[in-house]
Order: sequence, then structure tokens, then C-alpha cells
Amino acid sequence: MKGVFQHWPNRITASRFVGALVLFTLLALIEAEALAQSRALIQGAFWLFVILAATDALDGYLARRDKHVTAFGRIADPFTDKVLIVGTMIFLTTMDPFAAWLPPWIVVLVLAREFLVTGLRGYVESVGGEFPADTFGKIKMIIQCIAVGGILFMEAFPWPATWYGFWDPVVHLLVWGTLFATLGSGVTYVMRTARILRELDR
Repeated sequence: MKGVFQHWPNRITASRFVGALVLFTLLALIEAEALAQSRALIQGAFWLFVILAATDALDGYLARRDKHVTAFGRIADPFTDKVLIVGTMIFLTTMDPFAAWLPPWIVVLVLAREFLVTGLRGYVESVGGEFPADTFGKIKMIIQCIAVGGILFMEAFPWPATWYGFWDPVVHLLVWGTLFATLGSGVTYVMRTARILRELDR
């Protein structure tokens, strides 16, 4: 296999995108059914989300280990992450009882940040700079994955009331953590873009 998919990191990234589409199909099926009737689908969506989120760390690790970091990977990997996270969030905001954890306005702010960073990354790459994810961006992605996974986890299994009552505020806290990490990383990317452009102008 030649071209951008000759190395495993890019293959994994592409597979994650396809997996995200399968996840959205499951979520659409869940939305069309009652919670009790769709428990198995929610469990499937939860485990698929966990696998897809884990591949984000895997393709990055392989790219760095084997020195296969490419321009395609720098663009496609964060793009696929955004499709997975924001797409899942949008579905959850439209579905009871998931929407109780994830207000639509939080998703709007997350989406706005992602559009901003995507635009900044595209511009920097177009003028010859490199714009890989920084540490704050990676932390943001981890928190987002845990929060979204936590929401699915809460409804995937018939938990006892005491367990549910304990984890409910934890998931809410993770959602707020997602908001602050997302906005904070957006600020750092804006500052980083300004620094990169200054260096390119020298």
C-alpha cells in the first residue's frame, strides 16, 4: 500500500474515522428506541467509543516511535478526533437521559474552539509551519474522552441507585473540566500561533 496509508499510524487514523461513523449509526439507533430497549446498543456504543479513543493514543505513539510523523497525520489525526468527540457530543445533547449531563451551550463552545484551532492549524501549515498538538491539547482530548465515555458508561448498565448517585456528580465535574480544558487549550493555541508566525517572519 502506497501513499499516505503506507504506514500504520495513518491507517489507524482512517480506521478511527470510519469507526466514528459506525458509532454515530449506533447512537442514531439508540435515539429511535426507548432506553430499556436500547441498553445493548448503548453498551455497544460505549465499548466502541472506548476503543476509538484508545486508538488516538496508539497512532500518535506509533508515528513518533517509527518516525512516521507526516503532514497528513498532523491534519487528519486532530480532524478525526474532532469528528469523534464533537459528533458524539451533539448526539448526546439530543437524547434523553444523556442530555442531562451535557447542555447544548457547552457543545457550542467546544465546537467554536475546534473550528478556531482547525483554522489556525490550516493557516500555519499553509505558510510552511508545523502545528502538532501540544500537551494542553492532548490533556484536553483525554478529559473530553473520559467525560463523553463517562456519560455513556452511566447509561450503558443498570447500576444500583447508590452507585449511580455517587458517579453522577463525578460525570458532571468531568463535563465542566472538559469545558475549561477546551477553552484553556484554545487560548494556548492562539498564543502559539502568534509565536510561530513571528518566527516565520524573521
